Amino acid sequence: MNNRLPALREGRGESQADLAAAVGVTRQTINALERDRYDPSLELAFALADHYDCAIEDIFSPEA
Repeated sequence: MNNRLPALREGRGESQADLAAAVGVTRQTINALERDRYDPSLELAFALADHYDCAIEDIFSPEA
């Protein structure tokens, strides 16, 4: 799965820890998501989309 999470996070000047606290997960979870080592649960994907005020598809997309 491809994701734009690092770009969105860095665009807001957020650290991984800041984002993790905002969506209720650990910094390690955010790190794993950004390194494509973990696919988010539906609940986490919705929380991230809500945090960035966008659709889930604007953050995550299937690999081509």
